[in-house]
Amino acid sequence: MQSIWNSPNPIVFGRGSAKAVGEKLREFGCTKVLLVYDKGVASIADTVAGYIESAGIGVVRFADVQADPPDWSVEDAGALGASENVDGVVGVGGGSSIDTAKGAKLLIANPPPLKQYYGREGVVMKPSVPLIVIPTTAGTGSEATPGGVITDTERGIKTNIAGVGCAVSLGIADPELTVGMPPLITASTGMDALSHCLESFTSARANDFSKVVGLEGMRLAANYMGRAVEDGTDIEAREKMMFAAVLGGMAMSGALCHLSHDIGRSLGAKFHVPHGNGCAVCMPQVMEMIADVRTDELRQIAECFGVELTPDADAKAVGLAVKEAVQALIKRVKLPTLRELGLSLDDLLDKVPDEVVMQCEMAAKAGFVTSPLPVTKELIAGIITKAYTEN
Repeated sequence: MQSIWNSPNPIVFGRGSAKAVGEKLREFGCTKVLLVYDKGVASIADTVAGYIESAGIGVVRFADVQADPPDWSVEDAGALGASENVDGVVGVGGGSSIDTAKGAKLLIANPPPLKQYYGREGVVMKPSVPLIVIPTTAGTGSEATPGGVITDTERGIKTNIAGVGCAVSLGIADPELTVGMPPLITASTGMDALSHCLESFTSARANDFSKVVGLEGMRLAANYMGRAVEDGTDIEAREKMMFAAVLGGMAMSGALCHLSHDIGRSLGAKFHVPHGNGCAVCMPQVMEMIADVRTDELRQIAECFGVELTPDADAKAVGLAVKEAVQALIKRVKLPTLRELGLSLDDLLDKVPDEVVMQCEMAAKAGFVTSPLPVTKELIAGIITKAYTEN
């Protein structure tokens, strides 16, 4: 059965829902669309192209999506769409494909370079053509977020685009498209979804909505991620994980993420660690570190993982319990640790803490303080060191 609800944009959710893409594009009045995807999902993109063309809509393909999409690649996609006079964009794939599609939509109606649109607030841009996104992973929640993440190659950092120019018109979340995901990608993207839920639930910007939605998302991830990794054909687990991913995207739209993501973004930019893996490697220690200021929230997180705590358990005991629960899940899904990724502690401490502090200071100047704790070089170095030695 399909479900339809509104996040920042409408979502169509359910098995087989991708078949509706042609019909939905017709409803938007599209006659020719830019199909954005990476080569790893070429067979799925071919299927989606078939659905679109059967509705009488032309397809122009951009199949050169890059991981952690660099600005130049997004600009290439936008230039192709503009030169072909498309009146719609469809993004198919993981977060990189969807973020590239968002950037391409932006540049179809707004002149390059992309860097003039970086930021969350106060960026002036025109509305653009309709955008439908179809995730093939259960992780980023990009189908339910109002912006995307782009690699700024001039500064060597990840940054954001957001606003009417790159907004999603419709998200189509079809869990059947995730059945072929390899175990490692399932684990990495699943941990991304979990981190969205955990961090939006404990963020300094957390609100009633992010807590309700994030709590359910983390419960689903805690209970179904292992099953999805261990048996890729388990459609119930796939469906529950895709639901967790959508909920994570909705939860973080207002509350945003904090320390695990801050570290994960830096690991991606500096060491090309896959995003979900990067967010997970320090997650247990982040949860333990914030226990003193988020004790009640961590008690609820523990319940999601099936951990029983005594009523008199103090903050230290609660933090330790949640850390161990997250560590156990990471181990179950066989996600590489910092050591297993081949990174040295010296390199990590040399490059990551300063980068994280810089990004958090930039966000704070724009009014986005999300960490439950003051972000210092010493805090980030301590988290990384503990994660390196403990996980």
